[in-house]
Amino acid sequence: MNATVITYGIYLTIAFPLTIWVARNLFRNGRIFLVDCFHGNESLADSVNQLLVMGFYLVNFGFVALYLKIANEVLEVRGIFEALSGKLGVVLLVLGVMHFFNLYVFTKMRKRATWDQAPPPLPPTGHIANKA
Repeated sequence: MNATVITYGIYLTIAFPLTIWVARNLFRNGRIFLVDCFHGNESLADSVNQLLVMGFYLVNFGFVALYLKIANEVLEVRGIFEALSGKLGVVLLVLGVMHFFNLYVFTKMRKRATWDQAPPPLPPTGHIANKA
């Protein structure tokens, strides 16, 4: 078995469990945030949380699979580490970008919802004196 095939095996052995671990942590710890975004509607928050996890799995497993190919033949142990560090680094960056994109979207939703529920502004009670 050559080093390239070994690199593929190690990459998949690390990337898939890493994706599962991140998804489970986001699912477990993101629930409170989603419940707040949906104003206490726990069933809606849980449903959206499940859908987000499913989408997260599909996108990341698809990316890991598409990103499997190594352009150059891996020849030594050093090459295995270099190929793995590059591949896994990109996978981690994609996981992070997806996480922050989701946070951005739900934070925007939350701000819009709280803005709509804010009381109307109060009329001015007086005038500011002109110092000129």
